[in-house]
Amino acid sequence: RTYQTNRKYPTTPSLISQLCRGTPNPSLFVATPIITMRRFLRSAVHMASLCQVASAFSLQQTTRGFNTLASTAARHSTPTALNMSPRNRGLERRRETATPEAGGMLLYLKAGPEGTDVGDCPFAHFVRLVMEEKGLEYDLQPAVAATKPNWLIEHYEGKMPALRHRKECYVESEIICEYLDFFFPDPSLKAPKKKGEEAEDAIGDFFPAMARYIKQTGEDSGEREYLEECLSRLETHLAESGSEYLCGTDVSLIDCSLIPKLYHMTVAVEEFKEGKPAIGDYPSLDAYFSRFSERSSYQNTLYPKETVIWGWNNARS
Repeated sequence: RTYQTNRKYPTTPSLISQLCRGTPNPSLFVATPIITMRRFLRSAVHMASLCQVASAFSLQQTTRGFNTLASTAARHSTPTALNMSPRNRGLERRRETATPEAGGMLLYLKAGPEGTDVGDCPFAHFVRLVMEEKGLEYDLQPAVAATKPNWLIEHYEGKMPALRHRKECYVESEIICEYLDFFFPDPSLKAPKKKGEEAEDAIGDFFPAMARYIKQTGEDSGEREYLEECLSRLETHLAESGSEYLCGTDVSLIDCSLIPKLYHMTVAVEEFKEGKPAIGDYPSLDAYFSRFSERSSYQNTLYPKETVIWGWNNARS
């Protein structure tokens, strides 16, 4: 909202254009609100990919600005997948086509109680749902602190989920899923702009509110009431839209992000909060969750309720 109403902040295109000219104003990155920086990072993923395409076809004039972008970003940021060479990131070099191809995907994610099984991370679940919806082949590598590869720790701060796609690696679930949807658009999971914004507004602070409520072990100081407000917003959105999913008749990235968090809520409130608030108290939301739960993508990526309980037990202690 700040981005939309206060024009003293730079827009995403202005940030990118300054980087391409090689004349960024560092103060912009201090003052720029989070929403702008998120859009900038998403665009940067696409820009880096365009750089690969241009380089592959030896379009030197076209790549001049992109090369400046890479070198400038290197001076003003910590190492990321966007500005580090494969060799420096501990990944092997391989000759590839200009556009990423399916295959060779390895997803590092939080391990479960056994240390080698899939853990309870809803953000990794989000990535897996997207990959399943797109029919992409991938392997899983559950990891704990002691089993993370050195390159992941040194160059990506050990963050997971982390998708290694041949010589590239991406962290942060939103960035990973934007990358997958951009380069593997069949089927596209991109929500229509207006409907996507309405769905995001309806979701609001649902997950932070749910996490605070589940972690709360003492006297309730309004955590349940606020969670119920968030659930009511979702209920209203689904009831008024009359759609099967948040943004219409088709599944979107927003659905794939929300569903794992709803799964956590249904399990955790039953275990720790005597089943309240129950998703059944919100008929449209309950029907939406049940509908998505029947999809093969959900069935193929579901981890046991015991794993969810284990994770929240650790968070509550």
